Amino acid sequence: MSAELDELAERFWAKVNKTETCWLWTAGQRSWGYGSFWDGVRKKRWSAHRFAYELLVGGIPDGLVLDHLCRTPLCVNPEHLEPVGIRENTLRGVGPSAIHATRTSCPAGHAYDAENTYEHKGKRYCRACQRKRDRERRRRRPAVTQREDLAS
Repeated sequence: MSAELDELAERFWAKVNKTETCWLWTAGQRSWGYGSFWDGVRKKRWSAHRFAYELLVGGIPDGLVLDHLCRTPLCVNPEHLEPVGIRENTLRGVGPSAIHATRTSCPAGHAYDAENTYEHKGKRYCRACQRKRDRERRRRRPAVTQREDLAS
């Protein structure tokens, strides 16, 4: 390690509180809750967990992101970080996409199974509910009489 990198690592670790489980970042944070670290050598702003991972483990493979297995965004412990694809990281989380993916039925209680589910633009839809919406739409549509149909 070069003297610059040693100095940078020392400055980084001074901002980490190592507990029995997580290593918590104590300095600046980004608006979404992850630690932020300014690398004065490379003139780059890092996510603190990415910096720690690259410092102790190595580079993050292209196309992958780091998933916090401990679910603590301020944790920089590389043992709590796993490189995964963006989709997998999202589905492991607690956001709306992850919650929706774990549902086994639609809001009306119909099963999300192979026969009753279709996908459109990456979202799941219930066929039974769609059939009900179609029936209601047809029922509300004004009836076309034969005379009106001929006049047009």
